[in-house]
Amino acid sequence: MQDKLNTKVIISKRLTLSEPFINGNEWKYVKECLDTGWVSSAGKFVDLFAEKFSQYVNAKHAIPTSCGTSALHVSLVALGLQPNEEVLVPSLTFIATANVVRYCNAYPVFTDVDDRTLCMDVGKVKDFLEKECIWSNGLLINKSTRRTVRGMIPVHIYGHPVDMDPLLELAQKYNMFILEDATEALGSKYKGKMTGTFGNLSAFSFNGNKIITTGGGGMVVTDNSALAERIKSLTTQSRADSIEYYHNEVGYNYRLTNIQSALGLAQLERIDEFIQLKRHIAEFYQRELGKVVRVCGEEEWAFSTYWLCWIIIQGKSRKQIIESLNAKNIQARPLFFPLHLLPPYRDCQAYHTERSEYLYEHGINIPSHIGLADDDLEFIVRELEELLDKP
Repeated sequence: MQDKLNTKVIISKRLTLSEPFINGNEWKYVKECLDTGWVSSAGKFVDLFAEKFSQYVNAKHAIPTSCGTSALHVSLVALGLQPNEEVLVPSLTFIATANVVRYCNAYPVFTDVDDRTLCMDVGKVKDFLEKECIWSNGLLINKSTRRTVRGMIPVHIYGHPVDMDPLLELAQKYNMFILEDATEALGSKYKGKMTGTFGNLSAFSFNGNKIITTGGGGMVVTDNSALAERIKSLTTQSRADSIEYYHNEVGYNYRLTNIQSALGLAQLERIDEFIQLKRHIAEFYQRELGKVVRVCGEEEWAFSTYWLCWIIIQGKSRKQIIESLNAKNIQARPLFFPLHLLPPYRDCQAYHTERSEYLYEHGINIPSHIGLADDDLEFIVRELEELLDKP
């Protein structure tokens, strides 16, 4: 697979979960920024990256941000989330998904995840809305907390899309917004359509470990022109005049720099190759490990980028296997810690999140970066098979 990229890849001694792949036009574009002096939050690459990104995901608007977390946060602000309101969030995800709700002085309600996809469990979301909520004066009220339930943030976790159609139906029925957390799923598709194009807004991340990177950065995507204009304003300190320092509301310095955008544009030019390599790695694991352990897969309606591959261990110590792999220079780590069990969120409501806890207790992320050669993958598989065979 690497020969198809026509590049020389230097593999680090440690076989890592993810690494940036910088071997295209990155140096050329970044050098142009340095040579011209356009290094900060203005410059041609900012607009060009946003334009090419919106074309890639087939959305009308793409607004660059400083990171995936800021993309999520500014989206909630633009959607009008108010203090003491609630948002449904899957428990098995990175903490930023819940943190941005608290940034707005609102509260996450944690829902469980699907056993096959690890994404938000649609059935349990439906049960929660039907059994735990009531309508009162045109508002959806959580019977336990007496707070208004305003929306949900489905997370396309580890590159696999959420089953969106049932959630869209629920959102319409209960007048809820949907903010897609696509920070791990650029290039993934649900029923042939790009993730990040289903909700009112969506957020992407370009952290150093993501499928494309700007070092640190994010993007908000929407087809709603009014929301797009609001987010553009909010991310630039809500400055309303290009000459005068006139700001019409509290805003944020959430802009992406020209240098970062130059890096992102070069990365985006090669995303199809990156996805091909990610899928090759996942298929290798499925073929070679699938007989001895459960390996991540995809539903028939899904196209996953397999941002991070995972396995589910049974009858063995997950902690011991992780320690043994790392001792062999094979980076491994647990799945995300269930958010409802973390100190900041223990007082928040969690609705039947047993599966999130089980998957955390038994799940392991294994090396998935696109610089891995087949020899590296064979070594990882051999070491895992040996560990799993031990009594």
